[in-house]
Amino acid sequence: MKKPELLAPAGNMESLKMAIEAGCDAVYLGGYMFGARNFAGNFSNQEIQEAITYAHLYGVKIYITVNTLIYEDEVETFMNYIDFLYKANVDAIIIQDIGMLDLVRQTYPLLEIHASTQMHLHNLEGVKFVEKLGVKRAVLARETDIDLIKKIKKSTNIELEIFVHGALCISYSGQCLMSSLIGGRSGNRGACAGSCRQKYDLIVDGKKINKDEYLLSTKDLNTLEHLGELIEIGVESLKIEGRMKRPEYVYLVVKLYRKAIDQYCKDKKIEINKKDILELKKIFNREFTKGFLFHEQEQNIMNQKRPNHIGVPIGTVIKYKKGIVTIKLNSRLQNGDGIRILGPKDSGTIVTKILQNKKQQKQVEKGIVEIPYKEIVQIGSTVLKTTDKKQLETIQKIQQIKIPIEVDLELKIQKKPVLKLFDGKNKIEVIGENNVERATTSPLSLERIQEQISKFGNSIYQPTKITIDKENDIFISVKELNELRRKATSKLNEERCYKYPYKKCEYHREVPSFPVEKNKSVLIYTEKQYKTVEKANVQYIYVEKEELFQKYKIKNNVIQKLPRVSHHIKSNKALTLVGELGSFSTYPQVFTDWSFNVVNSYSAAFLFSLGAKKVTLSYEINEKRIKLLIEEYKKRYHAHPNLELIIYGKEEVMISKFHLLKQFHITNKTGYLKDRFSNLYSIIEEPDFMKIYSPNPRMMNTVDYYQLGINSLRYQFLNESEEQIEKVMKSELPRENRTSKRMDS
Repeated sequence: MKKPELLAPAGNMESLKMAIEAGCDAVYLGGYMFGARNFAGNFSNQEIQEAITYAHLYGVKIYITVNTLIYEDEVETFMNYIDFLYKANVDAIIIQDIGMLDLVRQTYPLLEIHASTQMHLHNLEGVKFVEKLGVKRAVLARETDIDLIKKIKKSTNIELEIFVHGALCISYSGQCLMSSLIGGRSGNRGACAGSCRQKYDLIVDGKKINKDEYLLSTKDLNTLEHLGELIEIGVESLKIEGRMKRPEYVYLVVKLYRKAIDQYCKDKKIEINKKDILELKKIFNREFTKGFLFHEQEQNIMNQKRPNHIGVPIGTVIKYKKGIVTIKLNSRLQNGDGIRILGPKDSGTIVTKILQNKKQQKQVEKGIVEIPYKEIVQIGSTVLKTTDKKQLETIQKIQQIKIPIEVDLELKIQKKPVLKLFDGKNKIEVIGENNVERATTSPLSLERIQEQISKFGNSIYQPTKITIDKENDIFISVKELNELRRKATSKLNEERCYKYPYKKCEYHREVPSFPVEKNKSVLIYTEKQYKTVEKANVQYIYVEKEELFQKYKIKNNVIQKLPRVSHHIKSNKALTLVGELGSFSTYPQVFTDWSFNVVNSYSAAFLFSLGAKKVTLSYEINEKRIKLLIEEYKKRYHAHPNLELIIYGKEEVMISKFHLLKQFHITNKTGYLKDRFSNLYSIIEEPDFMKIYSPNPRMMNTVDYYQLGINSLRYQFLNESEEQIEKVMKSELPRENRTSKRMDS
């Protein structure tokens, strides 16, 4: 049984050091550019170089996230950054953008690439596809269950990385547009606004049917007790989420997972005590779930009561008067702790003063206490501890771990001194510049030599065995002993900081050239809509429902649209609109849908070179960037691309394995999410997933996209009437019906 890699997050240098202190095998982090966590602290280029050197000294790998979509005007900067990371000796980069994966793979064939969870790898076919591209590791979607992981592991040779702890997205990663299309902050560009953590009402038949309001907010993943199953399968990397968490969180979580992994690999069992779970809850939790990974029931994945850190209960409010709250404590409280008091409106504070029996206390274990509290609270309210000062202080006092080494020093008269260091893997030897002399007055004692040679000070090394082979009555200066030790330390550092070979090649792609056309296509959802658009002059009618497609597939212009989450891929020879990599690699004749997130010419060229007949551009691209994409495509490949742009329709802003309507026992009815601005988002549920649609359709009929080089414009209809469809097809809808802000940068 091979011990898996424990992969830790780091949002800054302090978190990185904490992760290493706690025993991780690798750390993933992001720079100031192109990482999917813009609001983490992140690392400057200089800090990245320092982080790589520091981690490698400890035998820890560094993976850098470059897992956002890359626009055409960013490609040069992106590749310069990749070149810097490669020369800085990064162990691997994590990529989402399919075009950039192809460009980097060709340009730097020896640089290790991991396919990000943002690449939406959720089925065997998709994983096999990226394996063929030369990707070393696939980070599977968080929705992938243990049975499918087993199947993928048996059927591929690619490394697998699985999230085992931390925040969960309600949507499949890389497939959520809610933050981008509604709030102008793109999750695919690292700026997610956390739309799923906001309040919503569930509206059915015009009535609100929910009590709790955080309908899309998930619990945090915690798989400590189930790690053995992943280890037995042979999963290569177990990943902890948390680049935006505090360093103490990183330390505690990594420490507990290190303990569990080591325990299982030694004893084939994992024993988690209650104290460990309590510490975990205190540092951060939204309640815990084992997730879809271990077949958790859907209702046990959600925490719809509140979206933030819950902490742990420590008491109950028994009185409130004039800014003083009286609490019956059942657990320790001290100055500096953070608390939250639940109620109609939750509130919190940092404790600065504690009174017990009218005496001021720094800390109280239990009993009745009074503390200043500005907000009015209700008697009977639960008091939660959300920050434990003692816990944080204990972690902050953790000392830097040291690498154990064996030291061997040879001192022979009229010979140069020889110092050898051995760290369990690397053996190094340094020889002094001057011969050891015979002492004329005061010979150097063994104790003095040992004292001097063991002073590794602020270095990462700790001598565990010192052997000194010396003759009697010798003399060597303390200065030379120090220099010998310094050179040996430096040489061992060099050995531990391995260097990857650098190789750079030319990028090239052969693509077909398509004729310049001015086509229209339509996506429909119902049979009434089909009968309406059948009369229109459109090149293709995309049909989403299987039964509707089977009824009209004899028509030459009717094409089936496959879902962007697919676990039952059955290839056929018919032309198909596909929404994810597994289907793309399986079907012989395909158009690619918007969910491929194509925002640059390299992505389009890659898909065309592998057989795509048409490529639909991402929702997250504007007129200026469309123009640049097409210009650069023609310049580089000397060919015209067959691109489609969706100019009308309600966007699928989210796709989830969770079924919201099903949790409320709603069947055969239309449900809507209502946000705080009274926007209504349509909900459609299928057996394998739930889709949520934007409240208003996008209208992009203000630009002549044919003139820019687009070959086909698409209209998408969800619940529009026959009259509405006819108006849209004639571009008669008023332009103010456009959906709200979109990502332009």
